[in-house]
Amino acid sequence: MRIDKYLWCIRLYKTRSKATEAVRKERVTVNDELAKPSRKVDPGDVVVCRKQGIAYAYRIKALPKSRVGAKWVPNYAEDQTATEELEKKDFIQLMKKMDRQKGTGRPTKKERRELDAFRQRQRPKQE
Repeated sequence: MRIDKYLWCIRLYKTRSKATEAVRKERVTVNDELAKPSRKVDPGDVVVCRKQGIAYAYRIKALPKSRVGAKWVPNYAEDQTATEELEKKDFIQLMKKMDRQKGTGRPTKKERRELDAFRQRQRPKQE
């Protein structure tokens, strides 16, 4: 199966053309090699996709015949994304929420709680 079709089938991209575009822009690697959209993939290959500054890694378990429902994706791809990348994702989402325009006032209670929770996670444990 082609890499662009596989990425679309397991719902990493909404359309096949977006998957093809991402591969062409060198945002996708297969087994640590840059891929072309027509690159064939097999079970056992490791695919790394960079989306919005985060490198998502997946090991191919099986090849679907067509696009699968979100519920069935774990049957075809095993998520191997590093915890640092997932933390980076949380940080980026928090920064988007906390990006306040000048003159908008203080953060709301909810925003403050989210910021405090994030700071607690980032603080190293002291013994």
